[in-house]
Amino acid sequence: MEKSENALTLGRSFEKVNAILEKHGYDPSNLIAILQEIQEEYRYLPEEILTYVATALRVSPAYVYGVATFYAQFSLEPKGKHIIRVCDGTACHVKGSEKVLKAIREYLGLREGEKTTPDLLFTVETVACIGACALAPVMAVDDQVYGPMDEEKVRQILEKLEQESEAS
Repeated sequence: MEKSENALTLGRSFEKVNAILEKHGYDPSNLIAILQEIQEEYRYLPEEILTYVATALRVSPAYVYGVATFYAQFSLEPKGKHIIRVCDGTACHVKGSEKVLKAIREYLGLREGEKTTPDLLFTVETVACIGACALAPVMAVDDQVYGPMDEEKVRQILEKLEQESEAS
C-alpha cells in the first residue's frame, strides 16, 4: 500500500474511530466494547488506531495493547471479508478435516503460514469444535455451517462466494 493511500485510509479510520469513542463517552471502562466495534468496522485492530484510542482515552498504549492481545477475539492482523473456520474436533478430524483444509488452502492459493488471501476476501482458521459433529467434516463461512464437506463442495462454496463478491 502506498503511503498516500495508507494516510487516506487512516483518515477515514479515525473519523469512524472518533464516532465509536464518542458513542462510548471516551470512557476507558468501555475499552473492550470500543475495541470490538473498531474491529467489527475494520476486521482487525491496526496499531495506529490502538495508539490513537489510548491517547483519546488518556490511558497508556501498553494498556490498550494489553487488552487487545489478551482476548482471543481481537486480531492485530487484517482479516478477510469472509472467515472460514474448519472444525478439527475429533469427529471432523476422523472424517477428513485435514483434506477439507488442504482443499480450501489450495483453492485460495494460500502458502504455508498464510491465513488471509492478499485481496482480503478470505481468512482461514481451524477451530477445536464447531459443535456440528453429526455433519462432520464441517466448515463454517461467517455464520453459515456446511457439512459433510469434501473437496468438490469446498470448490463450489468458494466459487459462489467469489461470484457474489464480484457482483457486489
